[in-house]
Amino acid sequence: MKIAEKILWIDDHSQNIFALNAVLKARDYRCVTACNAAEGIAMLQSDEEIGIVLMDMMMPDMDGYEAIAHIRGSEKIPRIPMFAVTAQPIIGDKERCLAAGAGDYISKPVEVDLLISIVKPYFP
Repeated sequence: MKIAEKILWIDDHSQNIFALNAVLKARDYRCVTACNAAEGIAMLQSDEEIGIVLMDMMMPDMDGYEAIAHIRGSEKIPRIPMFAVTAQPIIGDKERCLAAGAGDYISKPVEVDLLISIVKPYFP
């Protein structure tokens, strides 16, 4: 398992980015953010310190399902843990996220203790 140095949070809502970024940074996690999937993919291709991705599933242009599939299919991006984050959990959504290549599923509003328990094993 790769030891992560940074968490990449991909979400099109700046309020979500601000809130969770603050929570993670307060616990000494290094975070970078992207406001859409294309920007996040570009960051993954250029920043080798990113070791975990938190992916919002409901975004315009390219949603999280498409983005995860694109990332998993890319030879230029190392296989790193990705976690689906969604505000609209519906029956079968978790299974759909896992089938797309996410390692786990978190619903919004994000429970901080759950989030920390998910990312903590990947950090020294």
